[in-house]
Amino acid sequence: MTKETGWNLENSYASLPDKFYSTINPNPVEGPKLVQLNESLAKSLGLNVEALKDEEALQVFAGNKVPEGGSSLAQAYAGHQFGNFTMLGDGRALMVGEQITPNGERFDIQLKGSGRTPYSRGGDGRAALGPMLREYIISEAMHGLGIPTTRSLAVVTTGEPVIREMNLPGAIMTRVASSHLRVGTFEFARQWGSVDELQALADYAIERHYPEVKDDENKYLSFYKEVIKRQASLIAKWQLAGFIHGVMNTDNMTISGETIDYGPCAFMDTYDPATVFSSIDVQGRYAYGNQPSIGGWNLARFAETLLPLFHDDQEKAVELAQEAISEYGERFNSHWLVGMRIKLGLFHEEKEDEAIIKELLHLMKEHSADYTNTFRALTLDKKEDNKLFRSPEFAEWHAKWEERRSRQTESKESSNEFMRNSNPAVIPRNHRVEEALEAAVQNGDFSVMEKLLDALSNPHAYSPEQEEYCKLPPESEGSYKTYCGT
Repeated sequence: MTKETGWNLENSYASLPDKFYSTINPNPVEGPKLVQLNESLAKSLGLNVEALKDEEALQVFAGNKVPEGGSSLAQAYAGHQFGNFTMLGDGRALMVGEQITPNGERFDIQLKGSGRTPYSRGGDGRAALGPMLREYIISEAMHGLGIPTTRSLAVVTTGEPVIREMNLPGAIMTRVASSHLRVGTFEFARQWGSVDELQALADYAIERHYPEVKDDENKYLSFYKEVIKRQASLIAKWQLAGFIHGVMNTDNMTISGETIDYGPCAFMDTYDPATVFSSIDVQGRYAYGNQPSIGGWNLARFAETLLPLFHDDQEKAVELAQEAISEYGERFNSHWLVGMRIKLGLFHEEKEDEAIIKELLHLMKEHSADYTNTFRALTLDKKEDNKLFRSPEFAEWHAKWEERRSRQTESKESSNEFMRNSNPAVIPRNHRVEEALEAAVQNGDFSVMEKLLDALSNPHAYSPEQEEYCKLPPESEGSYKTYCGT
């Protein structure tokens, strides 16, 4: 199977102290069926697409069989969930190994929904088809937008129901990540491990993700600063795309800087910093406008875990951590401002740019404008028939913006092309995602999902085929809600 399918697996995570994982036996399912295969991702991993459609590969995706050279382990971690610290771990996932690609890259291969583990905390360890397909769609959309993300290689149905409020079709998703190391992994090490075990984890993370700092005088501080850089960049990309993660707990912040855990996430339609989609975020802790500050809060928790490695003297260690985290806000703002300038076709920095940007956002909020379509219309130099574009305040803003662009040496055509490469024509709008999930889960029709995925694969194409995906949802009572995938 190894030669035919292309699995080239290692298990470097298992070299860590056994405190960080539990080896588990697979939890087989009786009637698995492959319903989604990410062929482009499979090829990039060095896998044989046709072989992945065979029965033997299906048994791997279903968790019935461990591929040659693979493993079967669940990772331990902790985390602050809505601000409260708790012990967690892979309660419904197992790692089958780390795929080494033809160009030498390393990716975790994890099965999500594969059954109970020692960290299941009373749960059944299974997953329903809808949430697994949802993660597949959103993570592929993020990839198309150029936002660092975990991805989905395959989804299989199990042939067995999962019991929630009702019986739902069960499924297992194969997730691909640069790693599944989280802030919560370090919180676990700090709370229940020794300093030596914490150091072993940090050394592993450095070797895997930031080898360029391993010879620095204070490599652990350098490591922390690199994670800050990646998270500042990542969260700025979320904000620029109108993406709301929904559950920014510390166990959902990766050390690699990839987006992980697509539970109650969604893309914003009407622009409003207070937007929340998650049914459980009743206080709005993880609202769109709070995401940058929550990123800083999570990074502060990360710093607390690393203090013993920063310096032997606690007071000095805290000082070093505070100095490092103080750079986060400036880095985020810098990434966000650069991104917003590009969205408005501004090639160079001028003093009043931030005011122009914030004035537009204020008008968008006041007139309940769609976030994505507003920038799409500006890119196309096409006024929409809505309250924002009809308002005199917008006309004044538009004149200022055009005057600002006229001071550039680059042409207006170049500016519009600049914008087009940054402003997506399509996003996975909530009503379109729900439409695809309903067709797949209720009717076994995956064509709606395939068509949506095709439109999302190149969101900056501005093609005629994407036009229907730019349309806003019909007005309805109540606000859209998402739920943690269970």
